[in-house]
Amino acid sequence: MTSDSAQLSLFNVLPPADAAPPPAAPLDQARAGQAKFNARTPLTDAVAAYVEHIAATKLSPHTVKSFGYDLNILMEFAAPQRPIGQIAFRDLENFIDWLQHGRGVPCNAKSLSRRITALKAFFKWLNEIGAIDTDPAAPITQRPVATPLPDILTDEQVRQVLAAAGELRHHAAQPDARPLLLVKLLLTTGVKKSECMAIKLEHIDLSNPDEPALWIRYQDPRYHRKERKLRLEPAWAALLQEYSAQYQIAHALFPCTARNLEYVLAEVGQRAGLPKQLSFEMLRWTCAVIDRRSGMAEETLRHKLGLSDIRWREVGPKIEKLAAPPL
Repeated sequence: MTSDSAQLSLFNVLPPADAAPPPAAPLDQARAGQAKFNARTPLTDAVAAYVEHIAATKLSPHTVKSFGYDLNILMEFAAPQRPIGQIAFRDLENFIDWLQHGRGVPCNAKSLSRRITALKAFFKWLNEIGAIDTDPAAPITQRPVATPLPDILTDEQVRQVLAAAGELRHHAAQPDARPLLLVKLLLTTGVKKSECMAIKLEHIDLSNPDEPALWIRYQDPRYHRKERKLRLEPAWAALLQEYSAQYQIAHALFPCTARNLEYVLAEVGQRAGLPKQLSFEMLRWTCAVIDRRSGMAEETLRHKLGLSDIRWREVGPKIEKLAAPPL
């Protein structure tokens, strides 16, 4: 286990359905686009170029794939070889109506909102690189989705969960420190499931027993901005040694599948008598609410959770509502 000399701020998910469009192409790319594309360019060529463009931005691969899928549906409606200059605002309005009522495939509010975002981003890009003179999607109104507040644990339920995990740690027949180690890690750091599964022993800094820390690392250089250093509880280090001895941990903190850990959390939740299944997301949101109630600044919490400014626009207000005292 090694420390890191660099200092990162404490503390994406797919952007929300009503997220801002991806950034426009740099000037050199825009000039190349002006030379290559024009109003007569087939829709299929323009879509392929746009997907290639956003793949080179900071958008997640999942978002790039989703936007590409949404634009393929546009080609299904408008015909792949249709010149982009012939697509007008009324065509896009008809397309949106077709998605909802004529395609024959369910399109929920979240999917519709994302597809509108994809449309607006695509045609804005075409306009900015000079391929089309006007943006036919500019007048389209975005349709934000109001999602319900996530489930979090009450203070009493947190105590029950910790007690249940503690019972498994001291089980007479088969002591198991993993449930308590996992629960405490998630409640303290609020890391995502994917981040949790990527933790290596070398990411854990125990050089100062009074201030142990966890470094969240990403192999893909596109996500280095999400790397951060998170504080751990001093008692967690002792629990780690116990767990490591039980499971013969040598490299990855959790050398198992994410599904295995989901089962671990589910069992803890059942033992604690929770009305809903305990999950990574529930513990992540609970951590965020506990931190906000304790006075952690919004910007500090955003960094701790590894969220972009765009993602925080959706998540931040939900945390505020959950952290607010009852009326």
